[in-house]
Amino acid sequence: MSVAKLVTSNFRNINNGSISFHPECNFIIGENGSGKSSLLEALFFVGHGKSFRTNKIDNLVVHDQENFVLSIKDIENCLFGISKDFSSNQTIVKINGERSTRLSELAKNIAIQVITPESFRLFFGGPKERRRFVDLGLFHVEHRFSKSWSEFNRVLKQRNACLKNHADDKTLNYWTEIFCQHSDIVSEYRKKYFDLFSLELVQWTKVLLPEIYSQIKVQYLRGWRQESNLSDVIKTNIDRERVLGYTISGTHKFDIRFVLNRRPIESQLSRGQQKLFLIALTFAQAKLIEKVKRLKPILLIDDVGAELDFNSRTKLQKSIEMLNCQVIITAIDEVAVQPLVPSNNEYKMFHVKHGVISVMKEKVG
Repeated sequence: MSVAKLVTSNFRNINNGSISFHPECNFIIGENGSGKSSLLEALFFVGHGKSFRTNKIDNLVVHDQENFVLSIKDIENCLFGISKDFSSNQTIVKINGERSTRLSELAKNIAIQVITPESFRLFFGGPKERRRFVDLGLFHVEHRFSKSWSEFNRVLKQRNACLKNHADDKTLNYWTEIFCQHSDIVSEYRKKYFDLFSLELVQWTKVLLPEIYSQIKVQYLRGWRQESNLSDVIKTNIDRERVLGYTISGTHKFDIRFVLNRRPIESQLSRGQQKLFLIALTFAQAKLIEKVKRLKPILLIDDVGAELDFNSRTKLQKSIEMLNCQVIITAIDEVAVQPLVPSNNEYKMFHVKHGVISVMKEKVG
């Protein structure tokens, strides 16, 4: 899908109003603090029901206001909206005018990917960040995963409660057996997705990092020793788990590692190369979503000029044309986006200042 229009009210520092996007390529220019990142955040929030910048939702509403409202219309005139009222602590989701009780319903219809300066947490933020990245893709390409993951977490909480409260062996063994079953199910989904993702990633690193792509490897760590049965691992560790009061092996410990010549990739690449690799990861996931779900993702890239020189941005432009989806890119100035102008010369360019959005250029064939 592509976003045709975004309407905002009382969100961040964006003045109330609407912005109409080009279905393929959009540039948003503005100084730091002007509101350009807030535009991306608004789009992301409609797609995910959360921010990529903060966990504190009350930071998103304009000062002295008690609610914010966001809505988007896609190119097929489908409407998606979300509002948050802080006085009643009520969140309302609407899809084509019909209220929904689940934020996840938005994500089923809208696949939004974002690359920001904070995306480097994928390397430095620990396994939780990488699990979140993989599971986001899985949510879109395997509709059964979400239910399986929720059920696994329910069982994990039950088993951890048994360990913490020193439950008898019979009760603990019951939950351990169920835990192993659900852990295997989730792990199987992840491994299948990982194999597809790894193959897709090669195509994008070949474009963005042609000099080193063949030396990059992605390792799959399922959460317990690869050659062992999970139930056997738990039996070996049960005394330690009873002391700690929680489960130390299972698919909740899943991780992936990025290596270059057998060493962590973040220690081998420059900051610019790291960003290109982050883009390759995101594009690979976006392409998988399109292939499997037939849903074109919307790609948001914040502060594209940071870390990327002219040659890197030229590679990025080539990969964007290969991806064939709507992109919305922010930068401090127009010079930073010049290498990214599409070859068909169709795009929109906006300027943002103090939350006020205006059209700078509009080129449509």
